[in-house]
Amino acid sequence: MPPTDSGLGSSSDDTLDLQLPPEFGALFAEGRGPQAPPDAPAAGPLLDNLAGWRAADTPAGPFELVPVRPARDLDRITGWMNDPAVAAFWELAGPPETTAAHLRAQLDGDGRSVPCLGVLAGVPMSYWEIYRADLDPLARCYPARPEDTGIHLLIGGAGDRGRGLGGLLLRAAADLVLDHRPRCARVLAEPDLRNTASVAAFLSAGFRYGDEIELPGKRAALMVRDRAHRHLL
Repeated sequence: MPPTDSGLGSSSDDTLDLQLPPEFGALFAEGRGPQAPPDAPAAGPLLDNLAGWRAADTPAGPFELVPVRPARDLDRITGWMNDPAVAAFWELAGPPETTAAHLRAQLDGDGRSVPCLGVLAGVPMSYWEIYRADLDPLARCYPARPEDTGIHLLIGGAGDRGRGLGGLLLRAAADLVLDHRPRCARVLAEPDLRNTASVAAFLSAGFRYGDEIELPGKRAALMVRDRAHRHLL
């Protein structure tokens, strides 16, 4: 599930161009929650202090979103990006510098997009991007609402794919967003329409198909999980 902002310009009338202090682009410091500096993007206001979110309980064990630290995580994420099954959709295969540049674009930003490791039962096994869809160029492509939150996901190990974990983790991640972002009414995603396994995983996680949208480099399915229906689907 590739990111949606690659190659797009600045915000349009559908987006809110918030300007925050430049120090928001500092690297995430060691520690989480109250130990993280308050001006770090992962602990910042645009995503309601994501670094301090608690873990979600799942049938496969506790699941946690841990903001990426390149010094610790770059080699792992680079390896995942070079898996052909991942590279076919993320298009970030290459040396560590390729992955580092992709991470840096978020880490040097204002906190509207936070790259995370998905840690399941203590094991880092997936990569996530949690982002403000209403502040993203994606907002040009659908009727955006304030505080809409988007997610991107890749499951790192081939052994973790094809056994239902995708849907389970997507539901857990969406629940984390809705639990910790009380002003957010919807969680959104835009998987490539060709990635039928991804679309199926979103449907199994309680997302509904909202629309077919055109994004740079792909035709995507807009998937939506509504707060109002979260306990019904």
